[in-house]
Amino acid sequence: QVQLVESGGGLVQPGGSLRLSCAASGSIFSINTMGWYRQVPGKQRELVATISSRTGTNYADSVKGRFTISRDNAKNTMYLQMNSLKPEDTAVYYCNAGVVTIARIYGDYWGQGTQVTVSS
Repeated sequence: QVQLVESGGGLVQPGGSLRLSCAASGSIFSINTMGWYRQVPGKQRELVATISSRTGTNYADSVKGRFTISRDNAKNTMYLQMNSLKPEDTAVYYCNAGVVTIARIYGDYWGQGTQVTVSS
């Protein structure tokens, strides 16, 4: 099986920065697209950013110029550098990855989420 574990969330003041990490482990053959999503209570989960070796990076308009997504393929780890944070960025942030397992089976996997709170 495959596990995704997020870390790096927390409480930060408006204008501050946080760096989220997502580490993938398990029976991984290869990882295709990885992405960050976020969700607030009562609303649908929304795309924040994705990264793929084939298509590059993609960002939601609301975070362009403030957030940067990256990945270290050797470590099967993805990052989200969040700068100039705003109260409206407060949400639970989820890691997502499209993984081909050692058995050559494709699956879509999610992490457990990490809380980001932007407040003074």
